[in-house]
Amino acid sequence: MIEKLKQNEELWDLFTKKEEYNLTFSDQDDRFPYYLSCQRDVFDPKVSRFLVENGLRPEYPEGKKFAVCLTHDIDFTYPAKMYTIVETAKAVAKGNLVDAVKMPFSSISKRYNPYWNFREIMDLEAKYNSKSSFYFLALNPGEKDFNYKIENLEAELKFISDHGWEVGLHGGYESYNSLEDLKEKKQRLERVLGKQVIGYRNHYLRFKVPDTWELLSKAGFKYDATFGYSDCAGFRNGLCHPFRPYNLNTEKQIDILELPLIIMDRTLLKDYMRLDFKKAWELIKRLIDKVEQCNGVVTTLWHNNMLAEEQYRKLYENLLEYVSSKNAWISSGEEVFNWWTANVEKKY
Repeated sequence: MIEKLKQNEELWDLFTKKEEYNLTFSDQDDRFPYYLSCQRDVFDPKVSRFLVENGLRPEYPEGKKFAVCLTHDIDFTYPAKMYTIVETAKAVAKGNLVDAVKMPFSSISKRYNPYWNFREIMDLEAKYNSKSSFYFLALNPGEKDFNYKIENLEAELKFISDHGWEVGLHGGYESYNSLEDLKEKKQRLERVLGKQVIGYRNHYLRFKVPDTWELLSKAGFKYDATFGYSDCAGFRNGLCHPFRPYNLNTEKQIDILELPLIIMDRTLLKDYMRLDFKKAWELIKRLIDKVEQCNGVVTTLWHNNMLAEEQYRKLYENLLEYVSSKNAWISSGEEVFNWWTANVEKKY
């Protein structure tokens, strides 16, 4: 497949993300955003379509036509004090005195904490015969966005893992550019979890092509799920299939599997595209339909704190119901990696 792609210069440059080498400009978080890209058809998985037209025929468990990889980044396990103040005021304004009384305790009590919802998420996904990946931060006090000590979550991590969901690493703000930091955080999470961690996504979707892939491979990760635009949903390099990145500097494939990120909650509604609920849902369905046509994999990201908000939870439930109605294989990054490397990759 690599040799066929090389014969099409336009698609080869898109697949390798040649435009992201030797960057002159980036956004405030040192990322390459969609608005700086020459690619103007981000909703079209044109590289994947080319591969399918040239013989790529992925198969999934139980004869499913396409796959959905569900993931969650755990940035926060307790809400900030300002959140509790605002939500308490909202509850009072609505006359919901029960929630108004509970809310001030949300930052100190798991019982009333809307962000301590891992088991609720698992229960929701289980209704649709699906599993997901939870990527946890392993930050040290003083690091950007430090909100919890991973050691304090040992029981919860093991509950998630023991029930068949995946626990992976959510790298810190600077991790994408530091092999030492990646190794330290991976080892720390593994000590708490008591097993190897193979999956990764970086905080803020910070990523440097091709360097971050090389670092992740050297750090011992088997797959990454960072590669997507923060400011726009869609197909960053025209692919909706897992792939081995190609380093144009070394002219070699990198020993890591990328599960390209296609749909992220905050991208749609709040921070970037600023779509209303109806338009966000229409775009989600459009992207899922495109992936289905290519027998690809839809990788999604819903943060646990976003799932505490009604509109984000409703959007996620809609997504689960929609892909389930299409008879998709819905699973975690770890299971997608295991299946793809054992049953698909070797054929091509």
